[in-house]
Amino acid sequence: MRDKRLLIVMAILMTTFLGFGVIIPVMPEIIKATGEEGFEFHTGAMLTVYSLVSFLLSPIWGGLSDRIGRRPIILTGVVGFSISFLLFGLSSGSLPLMYLSRVLGGLFSGAVTSVIVAYVADITPNEHRTKGMAAVGMSIGMGFTLGPALGGLLSVASLETPFYVAAGLAAITFVLAFAKLKESLAPEQRRSAAEPRVSRWTAFTGPLKYLYVLAFFVTFTLAGLEATLQIFGMERFDVTPLEVGILFFVCGLVGALVQGGFVRRRIKKGDEPKYIAIGLIISAAGFFMLLGAHSLWWATTSLAVFGIGNALIRPCVTSLITQKTTVGQGVASGLSSSMDSLGRIAGPMFGTFLFTFGQGMPYVSGGILCILALLLLVRFRQLVGTGSTATIAE
Repeated sequence: MRDKRLLIVMAILMTTFLGFGVIIPVMPEIIKATGEEGFEFHTGAMLTVYSLVSFLLSPIWGGLSDRIGRRPIILTGVVGFSISFLLFGLSSGSLPLMYLSRVLGGLFSGAVTSVIVAYVADITPNEHRTKGMAAVGMSIGMGFTLGPALGGLLSVASLETPFYVAAGLAAITFVLAFAKLKESLAPEQRRSAAEPRVSRWTAFTGPLKYLYVLAFFVTFTLAGLEATLQIFGMERFDVTPLEVGILFFVCGLVGALVQGGFVRRRIKKGDEPKYIAIGLIISAAGFFMLLGAHSLWWATTSLAVFGIGNALIRPCVTSLITQKTTVGQGVASGLSSSMDSLGRIAGPMFGTFLFTFGQGMPYVSGGILCILALLLLVRFRQLVGTGSTATIAE
């Protein structure tokens, strides 16, 4: 039963991130086609608006799921996500409608991502938590893998086609979830409506606050990469939307294979900090390799290296947070999703800003931040008393 429920939520997550990824190779082209000046700014701004709304609403969705259950929130999120992509496809070059679509997407994506993490935490015991979170990461990776590739391929038909397909897939996923997804939080485990709402920041305490900040920097650097890679490729080697799709396809595929093949099978409870450190070092290497990219082949290789590192970090950080939290899983997952959204708020704008000073500046910054994030991991290890800092790199 647990495996069946896990498969269903994996499908929901994969569809959600497929929808997020599908816009990456086509959004700059759609915005440019409106004839508005500063398409680079609008590209970063639309990614930021989406994540800002998700940041504001994710903890509310998470806390609400602690009260009324996970299932109704997840179903609401999937329906809203489908509507947001349909609206973007119908925007017909209208920037205000595009922004409205991104607001709706951010609103409902928070209902999906944060609550599904709590759902998986509900149905997996602590000793299998890393495997459960690896399944979550693999689903996100697969969605992110197929999304840009699908967007690039479907853009051959029209720039709007990827959004219609994403909306249809989300609608199909809703039907599947409505028919098959069972509630994970029993009524007796839910927080009473009479109890005061728990702030997301109650989870930001003790050693865990260092993991939350680490998670922010991981997403911050990734979002800066997503926002600038197509512009970088256009200037370096005349990249096309289809080729951008291939770039992110390889990155996501490698990440999904690592999470599905290595993380789920090899990383045991207690091993997470070591693999977070390894992942940060590998991610930094991928960023620095990208500086030398003057061809699609080298850029793809660099992103594959980055994808391996990112695939090691994310499920391990999420697993540690859900294991160590002293508040409800919905609140903890809501804050985790909020930190992810904060990274996606600041990352695109900061990345595009740095790009104005030099093509490689976002990637220099990303690599340095990955190395500095090791200090946060060291501090976490010191506070939880699980070993000396020397054991982190063993």
